[in-house]
Amino acid sequence: MTHDTPTAALPGPYAPPSAFPETGRLIGIDLARGLAVLGMYSAHVGPDVTVGGPIGLLLETARGRSSALFAVLAGFSLVIITGRPRPRRGRAGRQAVARVVIRAVVLLPLGYALTALSTPVDVILSFYGLLLLTVLPLYRLRATTLACIAAVGALVMPQVLHAIRLSIEASTWADTVIQADPLARITGTDGMTELLFTGEYPILTWAPFLIAGMALARLDLTRPGMRSRLTLTGGALALLGYGGSWLALHLVPRALSTITAATGSSSAASAWWSDTVGNPQDTTPLAWLLVAAPHSQTTFSLLGNTGIALVVVAACLTAADHTRLAHWTKPLSAVGMTALTAYVTHIVALWLLLDVWYVAAVEDETMSALPVLSGFIAAAILLATAWTRRFRRGPMEHLLHAATRPARYVR
Repeated sequence: MTHDTPTAALPGPYAPPSAFPETGRLIGIDLARGLAVLGMYSAHVGPDVTVGGPIGLLLETARGRSSALFAVLAGFSLVIITGRPRPRRGRAGRQAVARVVIRAVVLLPLGYALTALSTPVDVILSFYGLLLLTVLPLYRLRATTLACIAAVGALVMPQVLHAIRLSIEASTWADTVIQADPLARITGTDGMTELLFTGEYPILTWAPFLIAGMALARLDLTRPGMRSRLTLTGGALALLGYGGSWLALHLVPRALSTITAATGSSSAASAWWSDTVGNPQDTTPLAWLLVAAPHSQTTFSLLGNTGIALVVVAACLTAADHTRLAHWTKPLSAVGMTALTAYVTHIVALWLLLDVWYVAAVEDETMSALPVLSGFIAAAILLATAWTRRFRRGPMEHLLHAATRPARYVR
């Protein structure tokens, strides 16, 4: 059965079955996306990671890495829409590009609408919309070329972003740009400055995730040994990112003390993998480039998060090929099939219930938030499972698909 590849970033139809004889591959991508959704739930409504213990460790592991996995899968979906294994050309190619553009344009205001609800969630959809437009020109490139671009981006863009953020901290040019930015006036945010540089998901350092996902989609994932190589590659990237950060933080003189002073946190020693270290409060020191915390926007974090994403995708693809595992993981795959709906719904639900339980159950940073998280996860799984038994697309996915219908008139 062909159906949408719904994500918070880029829902889109799979290619015809003839192009993908192994449907387990598609189920595996849905499964990975479902895990990403639930991982983001844990960051938004779950207990604070400082509760410690196995649950705290699991929550801490999901922080930041779930959204990175989402971004990688968004790049994968972009390639599915524009043609896999070979990019569409001619009129079909132009129509596919138009579909991606329309989706991106829809995601931008949708993200700002959710942001306007003033929940504690850093809504990612507006960033994804601009990210799709940013990486779309690369859709015809081969896997090797895309992988090289992603690698160069991971090595270079964090340093560029660091320099730009330092200039923002040291001058007022960003304020001038924001005042003149119509997007900032309309949305009540920092507009393009936030999307590109200062937000939680800046385009400069998140584009490599999507490009890596595009490279992944260009591979023949049914080839013998491909998933093993994918796992080894992901493991190597994770080791290089997190292990490299650990070594750098312990070998570079005064690196840890500098980060502690900049963040005011006592968790600098875990900055090689955990976001409990927080962000610099005033000026971002050069030593910050040595950390690998999931939202630190550094080379080490990009490498580590991409590596984890590749390992998770390989594991999900393998699980989808085993009948028993595929059966037991089907509810998670259903969440992945309706990921945009699940993402939007949980933010709206959080907004509606904010005054009822958020301050008492979440802000106190205790295990009292665990029942709330369990309720959100159970609701997402039950509703997604029931919906996908009757419909090909989730409600939000259907609306987004309908919005792209004008693309069929592109000549």
